[in-house]
Amino acid sequence: MLLKGQRAIITGGGRGIGRAIALRFAEEGASVLVTARTAAEVDAVADEIRSQKLGGGGRAVALAADVSQPAGCEQVFRAAVDAFGAVDILVNNAAIFGPVEPVQNITPEQWDAVLATNLRSAFLLSRLVVPGMFERARGVILNISTVGAKMAFGFNAPYAASKAGLLALTRTLAAETSGRGLRVNAICPGPVPETRMSREIGEGLGRMFGREPKAILEGALKGILQGRAQTASEIAAAAAFLCSEEASAITGQALNVDGGMAFY
Repeated sequence: MLLKGQRAIITGGGRGIGRAIALRFAEEGASVLVTARTAAEVDAVADEIRSQKLGGGGRAVALAADVSQPAGCEQVFRAAVDAFGAVDILVNNAAIFGPVEPVQNITPEQWDAVLATNLRSAFLLSRLVVPGMFERARGVILNISTVGAKMAFGFNAPYAASKAGLLALTRTLAAETSGRGLRVNAICPGPVPETRMSREIGEGLGRMFGREPKAILEGALKGILQGRAQTASEIAAAAAFLCSEEASAITGQALNVDGGMAFY
């Protein structure tokens, strides 16, 4: 098992990519704290892990919290330490897309909400876990970004900006921590149609352009070498690898899991 004995926090873990990461990490032997804003969703994920007694003995904690706020992050961190003794892995996956609108139609409040959830949360939680990781001279932080942070797409300014900021945070944290046993990386997924966010984006673009969301997705897939979308389980597999000792020489990187959509 790639993550045997590891203790992980996974934000945005109630559904989609976060849920897939939580299940995969548990299968690989990790104890996981799954957090998101919706209690029913994280409870269901933790129950699934416990009922199946996945690789880490089914050790899972569910906690509903708002990680865009310092108090929510403190709550998550303390719950993980209380349950597991320490945090070895932090996966910053919590995200919202925000308005599917051109920049001039986006309000400052909408902008701030996206940046707080997608970028501020990663900063707030990282600053909490790093001291303990320094004490143990080991630890991994993994940030879930997007190919949209690297490529030019319209009508997603706050989302793209927040995720590009997450890549900059990844590089900065890697530079600051690598000499003390930590690794910090990011994953940039391509389109994952099974997620609620992907469906909401498709619906928003469909309304804007008067097209069916399915047709918009099919058009996007033509620009991918593999000609297909990605799955949440494929993102989770890459996450497990990057958080394991198999990736011990990898830090400060942003891995595209996109079927050949972006090339840097």
